[in-house]
Amino acid sequence: MQKYLAAMGVASRRACEELIAAGRVTVNGRVVSEPGLRVVPGRDLVAVDGKLLTEAPRLRYILLYKPAGYICSAADEKGRRTVLDLLTGVTERVYPVGRLDYDTSGLLLLTNDGELTQKLLHPSHEVEKTYLAQVEQEPDAAALALLRRGVRLSDGLTAPARARCRKSGGGVWVELTIHEGRNRQVRRMLEAVGHPVLRLKRVRLAGLDLTGLRPGQWRELTADEIRRLRSL
Repeated sequence: MQKYLAAMGVASRRACEELIAAGRVTVNGRVVSEPGLRVVPGRDLVAVDGKLLTEAPRLRYILLYKPAGYICSAADEKGRRTVLDLLTGVTERVYPVGRLDYDTSGLLLLTNDGELTQKLLHPSHEVEKTYLAQVEQEPDAAALALLRRGVRLSDGLTAPARARCRKSGGGVWVELTIHEGRNRQVRRMLEAVGHPVLRLKRVRLAGLDLTGLRPGQWRELTADEIRRLRSL
Protein backbone atom coordinates (compact mmCIF):
# COMPACT_ATOMS: atom_id res chain seq x y z
CA MET A 1 0.00 0.00 0.00
CA GLN A 2 2.64 2.55 1.01
CA LYS A 3 4.65 1.79 -2.15
CA TYR A 4 1.55 2.33 -4.30
CA LEU A 5 0.75 5.64 -2.59
CA ALA A 6 4.34 6.83 -3.06
CA ALA A 7 4.24 5.87 -6.75
CA MET A 8 1.04 7.88 -7.12
CA GLY A 9 2.87 10.96 -5.83
CA VAL A 10 1.02 11.24 -2.52
CA ALA A 11 4.16 11.56 -0.37
CA SER A 12 7.36 9.73 0.54
CA ARG A 13 6.93 6.10 1.53
CA ARG A 14 7.51 6.88 5.20
CA ALA A 15 4.96 9.70 5.14
CA CYS A 16 2.50 7.38 3.40
CA GLU A 17 2.89 4.88 6.22
CA GLU A 18 1.92 7.67 8.64
CA LEU A 19 -1.15 8.52 6.54
CA ILE A 20 -2.24 4.88 6.66
CA ALA A 21 -1.66 4.63 10.42
CA ALA A 22 -3.74 7.80 10.93
CA GLY A 23 -6.72 6.21 9.16
CA ARG A 24 -6.67 8.69 6.28
CA VAL A 25 -6.52 6.04 3.54
CA THR A 26 -9.42 3.93 2.29
CA VAL A 27 -9.54 1.01 -0.14
CA ASN A 28 -12.88 0.32 -1.77
CA GLY A 29 -14.54 2.54 0.82
CA ARG A 30 -13.01 0.88 3.89
CA VAL A 31 -10.39 2.49 6.12
CA VAL A 32 -7.11 0.56 6.14
CA SER A 33 -4.48 0.62 8.86
CA GLU A 34 -1.90 -1.89 7.61
CA PRO A 35 0.76 -0.57 5.19
CA GLY A 36 1.42 -4.11 3.96
CA LEU A 37 -2.02 -4.43 2.39
CA ARG A 38 -1.80 -5.30 -1.31
CA VAL A 39 -3.85 -3.34 -3.83
CA VAL A 40 -4.45 -3.96 -7.52
CA PRO A 41 -4.17 -0.76 -9.59
CA GLY A 42 -7.16 -0.35 -11.87
CA ARG A 43 -9.35 -2.60 -9.75
CA ASP A 44 -9.15 -1.32 -6.20
CA LEU A 45 -10.40 2.20 -5.45
CA VAL A 46 -7.88 3.96 -3.21
CA ALA A 47 -8.59 7.36 -1.64
CA VAL A 48 -6.62 9.69 0.65
CA ASP A 49 -8.65 12.06 2.82
CA GLY A 50 -11.67 11.13 0.71
CA LYS A 51 -9.99 12.06 -2.59
CA LEU A 52 -9.85 9.18 -5.06
CA LEU A 53 -6.49 8.42 -6.67
CA THR A 54 -7.01 7.91 -10.38
CA GLU A 55 -3.87 8.01 -12.49
CA ALA A 56 -0.27 8.65 -11.61
CA PRO A 57 0.66 12.34 -11.97
CA ARG A 58 3.53 13.66 -14.03
CA LEU A 59 6.70 13.29 -12.00
CA ARG A 60 8.32 16.61 -11.14
CA TYR A 61 11.83 17.24 -9.83
CA ILE A 62 12.36 20.80 -8.65
CA LEU A 63 15.43 22.51 -7.22
CA LEU A 64 14.44 25.57 -5.18
CA TYR A 65 16.61 28.27 -3.66
CA LYS A 66 14.65 28.60 -0.42
CA PRO A 67 14.81 32.01 1.23
CA ALA A 68 14.74 32.35 5.00
CA GLY A 69 11.26 32.99 6.35
CA TYR A 70 9.50 30.08 4.63
CA ILE A 71 8.52 26.73 6.11
CA CYS A 72 8.89 23.36 4.40
CA SER A 73 5.26 22.34 4.60
CA ALA A 74 2.08 22.42 2.53
CA ALA A 75 0.31 24.63 5.07
CA ASP A 76 0.96 26.31 8.41
CA GLU A 77 -1.45 26.85 11.26
CA LYS A 78 0.33 30.12 12.09
CA GLY A 79 -0.23 31.46 8.59
CA ARG A 80 3.46 31.61 7.70
CA ARG A 81 4.58 31.39 4.08
CA THR A 82 5.47 27.95 2.78
CA VAL A 83 7.93 26.88 0.09
CA LEU A 84 4.98 25.79 -2.07
CA ASP A 85 3.97 29.46 -2.34
CA LEU A 86 7.11 29.96 -4.44
CA LEU A 87 6.30 27.28 -7.02
CA THR A 88 4.17 29.32 -9.41
CA GLY A 89 2.80 27.17 -12.21
CA VAL A 90 3.43 23.81 -10.54
CA THR A 91 0.08 22.02 -10.43
CA GLU A 92 1.34 18.63 -9.24
CA ARG A 93 1.42 17.88 -5.52
CA VAL A 94 5.14 18.00 -4.74
CA TYR A 95 6.75 17.83 -1.31
CA PRO A 96 10.23 18.59 0.10
CA VAL A 97 12.92 15.92 0.23
CA GLY A 98 13.93 16.55 3.82
CA ARG A 99 13.49 19.98 5.39
CA LEU A 100 15.21 23.26 6.03
CA ASP A 101 14.40 25.29 9.13
CA TYR A 102 12.26 28.43 8.88
CA ASP A 103 15.36 30.62 9.34
CA THR A 104 17.60 28.54 7.04
CA SER A 105 18.01 29.35 3.36
CA GLY A 106 19.46 27.41 0.46
CA LEU A 107 19.00 24.34 -1.68
CA LEU A 108 15.76 22.42 -1.31
CA LEU A 109 14.68 19.55 -3.54
CA LEU A 110 10.95 18.97 -4.09
CA THR A 111 9.34 16.11 -5.98
CA ASN A 112 6.35 13.80 -6.16
CA ASP A 113 8.57 10.77 -6.77
CA GLY A 114 8.09 8.85 -3.54
CA GLU A 115 10.58 6.11 -4.40
CA LEU A 116 13.40 8.56 -5.07
CA THR A 117 12.54 10.52 -1.92
CA GLN A 118 12.79 7.34 0.15
CA LYS A 119 16.21 6.53 -1.29
CA LEU A 120 17.61 10.02 -0.78
CA LEU A 121 16.44 10.18 2.84
CA HIS A 122 17.46 6.67 3.90
CA PRO A 123 20.45 6.91 6.27
CA SER A 124 22.22 3.93 4.69
CA HIS A 125 22.79 5.87 1.45
CA GLU A 126 24.70 8.65 3.26
CA VAL A 127 23.65 11.40 0.85
CA GLU A 128 25.92 14.41 1.41
CA LYS A 129 24.64 17.89 2.31
CA THR A 130 26.90 20.94 2.52
CA TYR A 131 26.06 24.01 4.59
CA LEU A 132 27.61 27.43 5.09
CA ALA A 133 27.14 28.68 8.64
CA GLN A 134 28.06 32.21 9.67
CA VAL A 135 29.54 32.39 13.16
CA GLU A 136 30.83 35.25 15.25
CA GLN A 137 34.44 34.11 15.73
CA GLU A 138 36.67 31.82 13.74
CA PRO A 139 36.73 28.30 15.23
CA ASP A 140 40.16 27.12 16.29
CA ALA A 141 41.81 23.89 15.18
CA ALA A 142 40.42 21.99 18.18
CA ALA A 143 36.81 22.92 17.36
CA LEU A 144 37.23 21.94 13.71
CA ALA A 145 38.85 18.65 14.73
CA LEU A 146 35.89 17.89 16.99
CA LEU A 147 33.43 18.53 14.14
CA ARG A 148 35.45 16.21 11.93
CA ARG A 149 35.51 13.42 14.53
CA GLY A 150 31.90 13.71 15.64
CA VAL A 151 30.10 15.82 18.23
CA ARG A 152 28.22 14.47 21.24
CA LEU A 153 24.61 15.74 21.07
CA SER A 154 21.56 14.91 23.17
CA ASP A 155 20.57 12.23 20.63
CA GLY A 156 24.02 10.67 20.36
CA LEU A 157 27.36 11.11 18.63
CA THR A 158 27.23 12.60 15.14
CA ALA A 159 29.01 10.95 12.25
CA PRO A 160 32.32 12.51 11.18
CA ALA A 161 31.86 15.63 9.05
CA ARG A 162 34.03 17.65 6.72
CA ALA A 163 34.65 21.09 8.16
CA ARG A 164 36.66 24.14 7.17
CA CYS A 165 36.58 27.90 7.73
CA ARG A 166 35.91 30.49 5.06
CA LYS A 167 36.04 34.29 5.27
CA SER A 168 33.76 36.30 3.01
CA GLY A 169 32.42 39.85 3.11
CA GLY A 170 33.94 40.53 6.50
CA GLY A 171 32.20 37.53 8.08
CA VAL A 172 33.40 34.16 9.30
CA TRP A 173 31.75 31.09 7.78
CA VAL A 174 32.12 27.40 8.51
CA GLU A 175 31.58 25.04 5.59
CA LEU A 176 30.20 21.79 7.00
CA THR A 177 29.39 18.65 5.01
CA ILE A 178 27.30 15.97 6.70
CA HIS A 179 25.29 12.95 5.58
CA GLU A 180 22.89 12.63 8.51
CA GLY A 181 19.49 14.28 8.82
CA ARG A 182 18.94 15.02 12.49
CA ASN A 183 16.73 17.90 13.57
CA ARG A 184 18.64 21.23 13.42
CA GLN A 185 21.85 19.22 13.29
CA VAL A 186 24.27 21.82 11.93
CA ARG A 187 23.11 24.47 14.39
CA ARG A 188 23.41 22.03 17.29
CA MET A 189 26.86 20.80 16.22
CA LEU A 190 28.31 24.29 16.00
CA GLU A 191 26.71 25.38 19.26
CA ALA A 192 28.20 22.30 20.93
CA VAL A 193 31.72 23.41 19.95
CA GLY A 194 31.12 26.97 21.16
CA HIS A 195 30.13 28.72 17.91
CA PRO A 196 26.38 29.43 17.68
CA VAL A 197 25.11 29.97 14.16
CA LEU A 198 24.15 33.48 13.06
CA ARG A 199 23.00 32.54 9.56
CA LEU A 200 22.71 29.18 7.83
CA LYS A 201 22.51 28.24 4.17
CA ARG A 202 22.55 24.84 2.42
CA VAL A 203 24.66 25.13 -0.71
CA ARG A 204 24.86 21.55 -1.99
CA LEU A 205 22.80 18.37 -1.81
CA ALA A 206 23.70 15.07 -3.49
CA GLY A 207 25.95 16.83 -6.00
CA LEU A 208 23.40 19.55 -6.84
CA ASP A 209 24.10 23.24 -6.19
CA LEU A 210 22.45 26.65 -6.52
CA THR A 211 24.29 27.87 -9.62
CA GLY A 212 22.18 30.34 -11.60
CA LEU A 213 19.46 30.77 -8.97
CA ARG A 214 18.58 33.65 -6.67
CA PRO A 215 16.56 33.30 -3.44
CA GLY A 216 12.98 32.34 -4.28
CA GLN A 217 13.81 31.01 -7.76
CA TRP A 218 13.56 27.39 -8.87
CA ARG A 219 14.26 25.17 -11.84
CA GLU A 220 13.51 21.67 -13.05
CA LEU A 221 16.24 19.07 -12.72
CA THR A 222 17.75 17.86 -15.97
CA ALA A 223 17.39 14.26 -17.12
CA ASP A 224 21.07 13.68 -16.34
CA GLU A 225 20.65 15.04 -12.79
CA ILE A 226 17.65 12.78 -12.18
CA ARG A 227 19.57 9.74 -13.42
CA ARG A 228 22.49 10.64 -11.15
CA LEU A 229 20.23 10.93 -8.12
CA ARG A 230 18.68 7.55 -8.84
CA SER A 231 22.13 5.98 -9.09
CA LEU A 232 23.31 7.22 -5.67
